[in-house]
Amino acid sequence: MAADLSALLTASKALTSHLARPDLPSVKLSLDQIEAQSRRLVSRQPGSSTDNDRANYLLAQAHVDAPALASSIAHLNTSTTFTPLQALQDTDVAGYLRHAHEQNLISTIEEGRKETQEEFYRVLEERQRRDWEARKKRVFEQLGGRVGGENMAVTELKKSMHGKNWLAASTGPRPNLQMQNKMMAYARAVAELNASRLRRMSYPIVHTLIEASLAVNTDPHSYQLTQNLHVLARITEEPTALVPLEHANAHILNTPLFERRYARAYLGDPESRDAVDLRRQIARGARAALEEQYWDILERTLQARPVDARLGGDPSVSNKVRAFVLVRHYRNGEWEDRIELLAGQPVWAKMFYMVRTGFAREALEEAYKQHVSIEHREPGFLSYFKAWIDSPDRRLPKPLRDQVNALFNAHMLHSSTTDPFKLALYKLMGKIDPTRRSVPLVTVTTEDWLWFQLAMVDEDENGGLRGLAEVLLSYGERHFDGAPGQKGAKRGVWAGVLLMCGQFERAVAALWDHQETEVEAVHLAIALAYHGLLRAPSKAETSDMTPLSLAPASPPALGFSTIMWRYIRQFVKMDAREALQYVYCVCLNADQGNGVGREQVESAWDLVRRIIVLANTGTAWEELVGGFRPDGSRFSGIIEQGAELLKLDNLKDYNEQILIRAAKNSEQNDRIPEAIKLYNLAGDYNTVIACLAQALGNTISQPSGDEKTRAIERTAAEIVRHYEKTNSANGKEKKAVIQLLRVRDAMDAKDAGKVEQALDIIQATDLIPTDGDVARIQRRAEEFRDLPDAIQRNLQTFLTLTMDLLATVHQKAKTSMAADVARQMTLAALRKKSRSLMMFAGILKYRMSPDVYSYLARLDVEIAL
Repeated sequence: MAADLSALLTASKALTSHLARPDLPSVKLSLDQIEAQSRRLVSRQPGSSTDNDRANYLLAQAHVDAPALASSIAHLNTSTTFTPLQALQDTDVAGYLRHAHEQNLISTIEEGRKETQEEFYRVLEERQRRDWEARKKRVFEQLGGRVGGENMAVTELKKSMHGKNWLAASTGPRPNLQMQNKMMAYARAVAELNASRLRRMSYPIVHTLIEASLAVNTDPHSYQLTQNLHVLARITEEPTALVPLEHANAHILNTPLFERRYARAYLGDPESRDAVDLRRQIARGARAALEEQYWDILERTLQARPVDARLGGDPSVSNKVRAFVLVRHYRNGEWEDRIELLAGQPVWAKMFYMVRTGFAREALEEAYKQHVSIEHREPGFLSYFKAWIDSPDRRLPKPLRDQVNALFNAHMLHSSTTDPFKLALYKLMGKIDPTRRSVPLVTVTTEDWLWFQLAMVDEDENGGLRGLAEVLLSYGERHFDGAPGQKGAKRGVWAGVLLMCGQFERAVAALWDHQETEVEAVHLAIALAYHGLLRAPSKAETSDMTPLSLAPASPPALGFSTIMWRYIRQFVKMDAREALQYVYCVCLNADQGNGVGREQVESAWDLVRRIIVLANTGTAWEELVGGFRPDGSRFSGIIEQGAELLKLDNLKDYNEQILIRAAKNSEQNDRIPEAIKLYNLAGDYNTVIACLAQALGNTISQPSGDEKTRAIERTAAEIVRHYEKTNSANGKEKKAVIQLLRVRDAMDAKDAGKVEQALDIIQATDLIPTDGDVARIQRRAEEFRDLPDAIQRNLQTFLTLTMDLLATVHQKAKTSMAADVARQMTLAALRKKSRSLMMFAGILKYRMSPDVYSYLARLDVEIAL
């Protein structure tokens, strides 16, 4: 048994014999001795830290040779990290290729991981920056400006939070002169649009905006903004002008064919036939706009280089395209590489450029002219090309398409000498490999690339236009417009790209994100809403930070009313009429389903009420809301005249939703005269009188020279005179208003030195009994508690004023040169009135401060002497 154990021990030691190091002696010490020796060795090492001591000690306990590991790491050679585990022979080509392939995969994965990580952090940083910019912009807009220090912003925010006039804090700064001219040019188009809507006529809003854009955007760098409107005109198929019919049935024959024309298809089921047809129309219209744009470039190129073009006197499309191809692809007496000549002509390039500029029929005619050469090089091409052009959707039947694909794959796919324009024509006809989105020498510019994508779009394959939109969104704005703030970054290109792929809400938001294109964003949104190509969010999805709503389960939506208000707030005080025209456009979305349309209408009503409260008072304000003529007849304002555009079907709705609620807002913002006028226009006479009494009660004790006080009194006098004529709003409140106005007249007479007249006026109000009848005085004191609050809380003012007048008249009577009998009678009458006032005041003493009562008593004593 012992022999077996010895043999086992020897065998176990042999298992690790190859791991032993000959330079290390065997350790045959106890644990205490090993620990002591370790401490002595460590203490001899200079610069050793406590942490290193503990680490080495722990590693030693685990039988780890730390110095050996450190030495191995120091001498590690990483150059052989990715060498094959087994050495490859020089003749092992397959092994070498397999190893190289594996290393390429590893490198690709690593590079992809790094790029993904960098892109993630870049997008995260950009998203954070955008969120911060949006929040900062929102704060400044609420504070009434775009620029300024953050400390100032915080201060103004506190002021606006604690102030009563919350609406005034939301108005913006006045735009500069250049911006005003730009805004006015576009505003005329909006006003004409609303006028046509009231007449129930169609209006070419997009083309009108194009004219305005050409007038104000004279800078060549702004051309893209006009081009975006041109794209929309082609998408909507809007005519350049609409001739109004002048006969009696014009309103029937010239029905609004364009207002909300596409709303049903755009806002409905995206999988419906109408929605699919609309996406096809969007792609077709965007492609047509790019073709017209390229034809303009072609003609300008020929004008700029007439010698190279050699155009001659033939103005045909074919000749112009020939000259353009010559300018573009003929250098130093020879054609560019890969340009294939048929009968000495670059036929493929000419046909492609004709298709590219929208002259597909002319391209077919050119093909027939060169049919012998074409059929010799590419048999069957003419039949494919004709079928493709004759197709309304530019889509070949499947058998022909399969043949085109077979020819392409067999002869062109892997050829390095194929004419790129012939390649492009085959790809277009067969819609071949749409994921490879560029063709060398063909898709040179962004516009060329976009046109090619739109020409390849098929609603039955690869997601159609929506699939293309996903690809473009993955590229992002930076790819087209450049980085925000980057020098030379273009503006409007990204919005145009989004327009072309049907992302209309995103296109408006892309323009709105930049201050210099906000005007274009607003009017592009109006044009889209007019044609029914804009989706508004529900209140639950609306954000105060950004107008674009991107709910997870919903398509993009644009806060239309939000951007309208942020736009008009810049000039709402200066020109409320123009601001109102933009609010009318909010109700274009009234037909949107799921209650969103109703919310849009209510938002428009709210904006109208804001305009009324913020608009400057005067004649313009009355033109806005209406008023009364000197003869008492009522005239309607601009808002009431456009009530149809606000979806207000009758006068009752107009009064309730606009006038009365605007009056309440005016009250809250301390604009009492305007509130009273609004209540009066709404026919709420009792509320008018109650407001007048309340307002006069608040101001009767204030100095008469205050302009606000005078405005309230003038308004009250006008309304009372009107109500007296019409016998309206009779009752205690109306009597209180008349009494308060008479008290103010008495104050004015006193200030003018007409104390006797002032005393007569105050006595005529019958507020204070002065006839000396004790029973009547007691009865009037008991009735006082039932008088309106405006009268009760000003008791001290009435008593003090009356006693002051009595004392002044008494003093004048005492020093007058009148006969003694008459003078004594006057003084006696004044003492009687003074005593009556004191009796009345004594009964109501609990309503007065002791100082006031003492003052009255002192004057009474002076009068009694």
